[in-house]
Amino acid sequence: MAQPNSLFDLTGRTALITGSSQGLGLALARGLGAAGASLVLNGRDAAKVEAAAAMLRAEGVKVATAAFDVTNAEAIAQAVARVETEVAPIDILVNNAGIQRRAPLAEMSEIQWREVLDTNLTSAFLVTRQVAPRMIARRAGKIINTCSLMSEVCRPSTGNYAAAKGGLKMLTRAMATEWACHNLQINAIGPGYFATELTQPLVDNPEFNKWICGRTPAGRWGRPEELVGTAVFLASGASNFVNGQIIYVDGGLLSAI
Repeated sequence: MAQPNSLFDLTGRTALITGSSQGLGLALARGLGAAGASLVLNGRDAAKVEAAAAMLRAEGVKVATAAFDVTNAEAIAQAVARVETEVAPIDILVNNAGIQRRAPLAEMSEIQWREVLDTNLTSAFLVTRQVAPRMIARRAGKIINTCSLMSEVCRPSTGNYAAAKGGLKMLTRAMATEWACHNLQINAIGPGYFATELTQPLVDNPEFNKWICGRTPAGRWGRPEELVGTAVFLASGASNFVNGQIIYVDGGLLSAI
């Protein structure tokens, strides 16, 4: 039987994390790297990706980069092939890329709708479609999708985001249903409200901050590093019989009325 610490050891494994030049994606990447994984950071802005990689390298993590648009099927195919041949086989895939375009549904443009669905949902299908067959051939792989509280609930002006994240929840289960027999484990993390550079304006809004802290049983916003334990668990041997699950890291928000 494996020792408890070794169950969570990612040494020798390579993780591709989409949308990892900042925010929660960078926090997830840092956590996987601290657990021993070699990283491949991704984003559309090559300069931002390289800056994030340099920061993690300074912390002692082995990091490569792959700047590509997760909504561009051809770019994804080329990037994954390059990583697999020039860096290392991808053992862990984290589909984290996401955006938000808020508007009431009655006023939402088709562009706003499609942009969020393409980036937050379709991208996970496109990237995984390139990575999963290689994992299947090796009969090993971990896929982690970044879902959201809004895979379950919604707020006004976030209909496109909720539709995408709800779809990602079911895509996670569909992937598990089809690929568990090949020794792939596909699960998801559902973050609650986390304080990042992207959400700082909401944190700084007294009314919204009071609402979030009052609505969340833990009474506060999450810290990005508080997602790491769940990510390492889902990326490691500790989760070898866990499949199709969405683990919400939300301070208890979904449990309370």
